[in-house]
Amino acid sequence: MNDLFQKLELLYPDLVEVRRDLHMYPEVSLQEVETPKKIARYLENLGVEVRTNVGGNGVVGTIRGGKPGKTIALRADFDALPIQDEKDVPYKSKVPGVMHACGHDLHTAALLGVANVLSQVKDDLEGEVVLIHQFAEEVAPGGAVAMIRDGCLNEVDEIYGAHVWADHPIGHYSFHEGYTMAAADTFDITISGKGGHGAMPHQTVDPIVVASHVILSLQQIASRITDPLKSIVVTIGAIHSGDAHNVIPDQAILKGTVRTFDKDVRNHAEQLVQQISEMTCRTHGAEAHVTYNRGHMALYNHKDQTIKATAIAKKLFGAENVSNKDPIMGAEDFSFYLNEVPGTFFFVGGRNPDLNAIYPHHHPKFDVDERAILGIGKMFLSLVFSKMVLSESIKTSHSTNH
Repeated sequence: MNDLFQKLELLYPDLVEVRRDLHMYPEVSLQEVETPKKIARYLENLGVEVRTNVGGNGVVGTIRGGKPGKTIALRADFDALPIQDEKDVPYKSKVPGVMHACGHDLHTAALLGVANVLSQVKDDLEGEVVLIHQFAEEVAPGGAVAMIRDGCLNEVDEIYGAHVWADHPIGHYSFHEGYTMAAADTFDITISGKGGHGAMPHQTVDPIVVASHVILSLQQIASRITDPLKSIVVTIGAIHSGDAHNVIPDQAILKGTVRTFDKDVRNHAEQLVQQISEMTCRTHGAEAHVTYNRGHMALYNHKDQTIKATAIAKKLFGAENVSNKDPIMGAEDFSFYLNEVPGTFFFVGGRNPDLNAIYPHHHPKFDVDERAILGIGKMFLSLVFSKMVLSESIKTSHSTNH
């Protein structure tokens, strides 16, 4: 493995340039045009078998080994977010209102580096490696669903994904078996009342007051209806109604999200949002129209693959740099891949105060220590050659320094 790691480290300066190019020219979900072209061109120059427009804007590369074995899939996402980049760095986004504020550019650079290394040693590779470069992770239902329908997981035995994590310091790795990230659903509630003069509320059915009751009633889903030992979040993220000081409007619109792990809790929550909204509005003489949309499903990491990945990280980087990650209520459409084939999704630290890489994901000043490219890359390579890693005594530094 040391030879493979050395090859990756030699590529590191070029991979940083790849990451920074993507960072300067980001593309938001479902509008990725140039990014997949760059990815495909890089893979084609390596002699990798490439399929483009997979499920839409996705790119899939396949490296066929010289020996029989399993087919392992590795995934990186490449869409950006509609956020203005406020960093003061040379590679700041050149696209107004769009930036890579979640690390997908780094994920892409890491997977391209892995492709480069594997293409150099494919004769020694057992089985095949499928390189899934995914579009539209940041929106629901996400690019994963479309790419799966278009065959990106055909004949795949295991799949692995990684996310650079701003809360973890550079050189840290975390894993969790079982439910790790939540299902994310959204809802819109249109409350129809009867508008009128603000000085004569008795002649109206005030949808803003009714909306207030709906908001409070929905909180009972978490606080009084759901088993307190089962996680759920019900959040109202927006309320829109009226635009004058002295006019009671006809309508109020609420927008919210529900986050869950348990499938039964998820199903029940959908029913409750509908029922509570309708009954509360009816009680106050108004009407509710509820639109409920299922988003990413809960991400479930499989036992064997999580144990294997954790063991590899401890052996490579030292047990002191590996931890069990608590589940979070954030969502990831990698969950759809894991619903089809066994695998695991893990987190690689990218925080470094010395580089001002201290801001959370989706923040306008988000950035990470780019050495996380090596951290993700080494984990991916080691998962592909897991038999070798777990059977040999690896002498490697307990850091990701290149």
